[in-house]
Formats: sequence, C-alpha cells, structure tokens
Amino acid sequence: MTRRFHLPSLGGAQAAILHRPHVTVQALTRQLAAIGLQVSQHWPDLGAAALAAEFVFFDADLGHDEQFPWKPGTAPMPMIALIGSEAPGRIEWALNQGADAQLIKPVGDSGVYSALLIAQQAFEARREQAVQIAGLRARLAERQTVVRAVVLLAARGRSEADAYGHLRQLAMARRETIEQAAHRVVAQYSQDGGRDDRSEHS
Repeated sequence: MTRRFHLPSLGGAQAAILHRPHVTVQALTRQLAAIGLQVSQHWPDLGAAALAAEFVFFDADLGHDEQFPWKPGTAPMPMIALIGSEAPGRIEWALNQGADAQLIKPVGDSGVYSALLIAQQAFEARREQAVQIAGLRARLAERQTVVRAVVLLAARGRSEADAYGHLRQLAMARRETIEQAAHRVVAQYSQDGGRDDRSEHS
C-alpha cells in the first residue's frame, strides 16, 4: 500500500540551528521566521534544550559527533544538513548523523520550506520502518520460542506434531497464547534442567 504524505502545518514549530555565526544562519533564520517557525541558534554544541525542537539544521562542514546530545543516527527529530563542502568524508559524516534532507550553502532566499517537508517525510518513513522491523524481529523471536518449546516437548518421546498439539493444549488450558505457553515451557525446562515435566501440567 502506497504511503500518502500530507503537508503539515509548520507554524509555531521549533527549529534549532547548529552552525557557527555566519550569513548562512542569517538567511536561514529569515526563511524559517517567514514560514512561522521559532528559531534557536547554537554553537559549538547542541544542548539538551534542543530536544524540544521539531527540526535541527546542522553544519556538515565543521560538525562532529560530540556536538549532539545523542548517538549518530538516533536523532529524535528530522535533521537537515547544511553543506558547503562536498568532500566525500563530510557527506558521509552527514549521512551517518541521519540527515533527512540538505541545503547547499550559501543559503539563498528559497529552498528551506521544501527541505523541511522532505526531511519530515523521510524521518517519519524511517521511524515507521524501524517500528515495522522491531515488530518483525519480535515475531521472529516468538516463533523461535515456539519451535524451541516443540523441540523440548518432542525430546520427551513425542512426535513434533504431537508436541505442537500438546503445546496448544497447554495454552488452551490457561487461556493464553501459544507463544506465552511456549515461553513457560522453555523457562520451566531451563529451570528444571530437563529433569521433569512440571511445565506440562502447571
């Protein structure tokens, strides 16, 4: 299913600019103010107060990891790189920071609004993807637990089909999911060292 992006209202949003005093900052601030954003300027570090910002613009030319109160690539808001030098190392660093959009310096009288929208869409898509991946990993872990429980039960003289059927009976008896029953079987087996069968009757 194609994800549709709706243009957000940016009026009143907060933008933090991490850049040394420069004409770029002045031009950027003018555009942001015209759009309706509240602007705060920071240098040389982006303090914890910037965590309240909805957007962060950062200098890709002189920036470094220690300027941010989070680890590279884990910014809690859209990041927009301000790029003057297209040296591969600086571009790579900006990407590692999780840049969702870019503006080429010197910043003129346009381009900021589109950068904000592109950055927000990219950030939201990346966040949704992370949630989906986490969900898939959790589902995979649950399936692996079910498989392990079936193997443990089968090791006690049952076929795999009978072991799975017994696992379902355990779940039904406690009105729990089969994954929950599997966790209980595995945990009890680990606790007992495989010596008895209490998990099947508890």
